[in-house]
Amino acid sequence: MATVELRFSAQPEHVRTARLVAAAVARRAGVDEAVLDEVRLAVGEACSRAVGLHRSNGISAPVRVALTEEEKSFSIEVGDEVPGSGGGAAGSVPGVRSTTGPGMDSGNAGADSDADSDGEDEMGLAVISGLVDDVEVVTGASGGTIRMSWPTASATVVP
Repeated sequence: MATVELRFSAQPEHVRTARLVAAAVARRAGVDEAVLDEVRLAVGEACSRAVGLHRSNGISAPVRVALTEEEKSFSIEVGDEVPGSGGGAAGSVPGVRSTTGPGMDSGNAGADSDADSDGEDEMGLAVISGLVDDVEVVTGASGGTIRMSWPTASATVVP
Protein backbone atom coordinates (compact mmCIF):
# COMPACT_ATOMS: atom_id res chain seq x y z
CA MET A 1 0.00 0.00 0.00
CA ALA A 2 1.37 3.41 -1.00
CA THR A 3 0.01 6.75 0.20
CA VAL A 4 0.64 10.26 -1.05
CA GLU A 5 -0.40 13.02 1.35
CA LEU A 6 -1.07 16.64 0.47
CA ARG A 7 -1.75 19.54 2.78
CA PHE A 8 -2.62 22.95 1.40
CA SER A 9 -3.84 26.24 2.78
CA ALA A 10 -7.57 26.79 2.36
CA GLN A 11 -7.28 28.90 -0.78
CA PRO A 12 -9.40 28.16 -3.87
CA GLU A 13 -6.36 28.43 -6.17
CA HIS A 14 -4.82 25.32 -4.57
CA VAL A 15 -7.76 23.08 -5.52
CA ARG A 16 -6.51 22.82 -9.12
CA THR A 17 -3.15 21.49 -7.91
CA ALA A 18 -4.90 18.87 -5.76
CA ARG A 19 -6.95 17.76 -8.80
CA LEU A 20 -3.83 17.43 -10.96
CA VAL A 21 -1.92 15.46 -8.32
CA ALA A 22 -4.93 13.18 -7.72
CA ALA A 23 -5.25 12.40 -11.43
CA ALA A 24 -1.52 11.68 -11.75
CA VAL A 25 -1.47 9.37 -8.73
CA ALA A 26 -4.70 7.65 -9.86
CA ARG A 27 -3.20 7.02 -13.30
CA ARG A 28 -0.06 5.54 -11.73
CA ALA A 29 -2.22 3.37 -9.43
CA GLY A 30 -3.97 1.82 -12.43
CA VAL A 31 -7.31 3.62 -12.43
CA ASP A 32 -8.90 3.31 -15.89
CA GLU A 33 -8.15 6.29 -18.17
CA ALA A 34 -11.89 6.72 -18.81
CA VAL A 35 -12.45 7.35 -15.08
CA LEU A 36 -9.68 9.92 -14.54
CA ASP A 37 -11.96 12.88 -15.35
CA GLU A 38 -14.37 11.64 -12.67
CA VAL A 39 -11.48 11.41 -10.20
CA ARG A 40 -10.43 14.99 -11.04
CA LEU A 41 -13.96 16.35 -10.72
CA ALA A 42 -14.73 14.50 -7.47
CA VAL A 43 -11.47 15.64 -5.86
CA GLY A 44 -12.15 19.19 -7.03
CA GLU A 45 -15.61 19.16 -5.45
CA ALA A 46 -14.37 17.63 -2.18
CA CYS A 47 -11.43 20.05 -1.93
CA SER A 48 -13.59 23.07 -2.83
CA ARG A 49 -16.04 22.02 -0.11
CA ALA A 50 -13.24 21.73 2.46
CA VAL A 51 -11.77 25.11 1.43
CA GLY A 52 -15.21 26.71 1.75
CA LEU A 53 -15.79 25.18 5.18
CA HIS A 54 -12.41 26.37 6.43
CA ARG A 55 -12.88 29.88 5.09
CA SER A 56 -16.46 30.30 6.35
CA ASN A 57 -15.51 29.01 9.81
CA GLY A 58 -12.29 31.04 10.10
CA ILE A 59 -10.06 27.96 10.30
CA SER A 60 -6.44 28.46 9.25
CA ALA A 61 -5.43 24.76 9.37
CA PRO A 62 -4.58 23.19 6.01
CA VAL A 63 -6.94 20.98 4.01
CA ARG A 64 -5.72 17.36 4.04
CA VAL A 65 -5.75 15.01 1.05
CA ALA A 66 -4.56 11.39 1.24
CA LEU A 67 -4.27 9.36 -1.97
CA THR A 68 -3.87 5.65 -1.27
CA GLU A 69 -3.00 2.91 -3.76
CA GLU A 70 -3.99 -0.55 -2.58
CA GLU A 71 -3.87 -3.89 -4.36
CA LYS A 72 -7.28 -3.61 -6.03
CA SER A 73 -8.41 -0.06 -5.36
CA PHE A 74 -7.39 3.56 -5.27
CA SER A 75 -8.87 5.79 -2.57
CA ILE A 76 -8.83 9.46 -1.77
CA GLU A 77 -9.68 11.08 1.55
CA VAL A 78 -10.23 14.82 1.74
CA GLY A 79 -10.30 16.10 5.30
CA ASP A 80 -11.27 19.38 6.90
CA GLU A 81 -10.86 20.68 10.45
CA VAL A 82 -14.46 21.87 10.94
CA PRO A 83 -16.12 19.97 13.82
CA GLY A 84 -19.24 18.12 12.64
CA SER A 85 -18.89 19.27 9.03
CA GLY A 86 -21.26 17.69 6.56
CA GLY A 87 -23.03 15.02 8.59
CA GLY A 88 -26.48 16.54 8.25
CA ALA A 89 -26.13 17.31 4.56
CA ALA A 90 -24.53 13.94 3.76
CA GLY A 91 -27.44 12.09 5.32
CA SER A 92 -29.82 13.71 2.85
CA VAL A 93 -27.82 12.96 -0.32
CA PRO A 94 -28.65 9.64 -2.01
CA GLY A 95 -25.62 7.40 -2.51
CA VAL A 96 -23.55 8.98 0.27
CA ARG A 97 -22.91 6.96 3.41
CA SER A 98 -22.68 9.21 6.43
CA THR A 99 -20.90 8.27 9.65
CA THR A 100 -20.72 10.33 12.80
CA GLY A 101 -17.56 10.03 14.86
CA PRO A 102 -17.35 9.75 18.64
CA GLY A 103 -18.90 12.61 20.55
CA MET A 104 -20.81 14.08 17.62
CA ASP A 105 -24.52 14.16 16.87
CA SER A 106 -25.03 14.34 13.11
CA GLY A 107 -28.08 16.50 13.72
CA ASN A 108 -25.76 19.27 14.92
CA ALA A 109 -23.61 19.20 11.81
CA GLY A 110 -23.60 22.59 10.16
CA ALA A 111 -25.75 24.07 12.92
CA ASP A 112 -23.84 27.36 12.71
CA SER A 113 -24.14 27.49 8.92
CA ASP A 114 -26.80 29.39 7.05
CA ALA A 115 -29.21 27.71 4.63
CA ASP A 116 -27.17 28.74 1.56
CA SER A 117 -24.02 26.98 2.70
CA ASP A 118 -26.03 23.87 3.61
CA GLY A 119 -27.48 23.89 0.08
CA GLU A 120 -24.02 24.26 -1.46
CA ASP A 121 -22.77 21.44 0.76
CA GLU A 122 -25.58 19.15 -0.39
CA MET A 123 -24.98 20.10 -4.03
CA GLY A 124 -21.26 19.34 -3.80
CA LEU A 125 -21.92 16.00 -2.10
CA ALA A 126 -24.57 15.16 -4.72
CA VAL A 127 -22.07 15.86 -7.51
CA ILE A 128 -19.48 13.65 -5.79
CA SER A 129 -22.01 10.82 -5.31
CA GLY A 130 -22.87 11.05 -9.02
CA LEU A 131 -19.21 10.66 -9.96
CA VAL A 132 -18.09 8.06 -7.40
CA ASP A 133 -19.79 4.74 -6.66
CA ASP A 134 -18.07 4.29 -3.30
CA VAL A 135 -18.23 7.48 -1.20
CA GLU A 136 -18.52 8.00 2.54
CA VAL A 137 -18.65 11.16 4.64
CA VAL A 138 -17.30 10.82 8.18
CA THR A 139 -17.78 13.59 10.73
CA GLY A 140 -16.34 14.02 14.17
CA ALA A 141 -15.23 16.49 16.80
CA SER A 142 -11.94 17.13 14.98
CA GLY A 143 -13.45 17.62 11.51
CA GLY A 144 -14.85 15.74 8.57
CA THR A 145 -13.52 13.45 5.87
CA ILE A 146 -14.89 12.52 2.47
CA ARG A 147 -13.64 9.06 1.45
CA MET A 148 -13.88 8.03 -2.20
CA SER A 149 -12.54 4.92 -3.92
CA TRP A 150 -12.25 3.46 -7.39
CA PRO A 151 -11.20 0.00 -8.64
CA THR A 152 -7.79 -0.29 -10.30
CA ALA A 153 -6.71 -2.37 -13.29
CA SER A 154 -5.44 -5.09 -10.93
CA ALA A 155 -9.02 -5.43 -9.65
CA THR A 156 -10.29 -6.29 -13.13
CA VAL A 157 -10.45 -9.99 -13.89
CA VAL A 158 -9.28 -10.76 -17.41
CA PRO A 159 -10.74 -13.97 -18.91
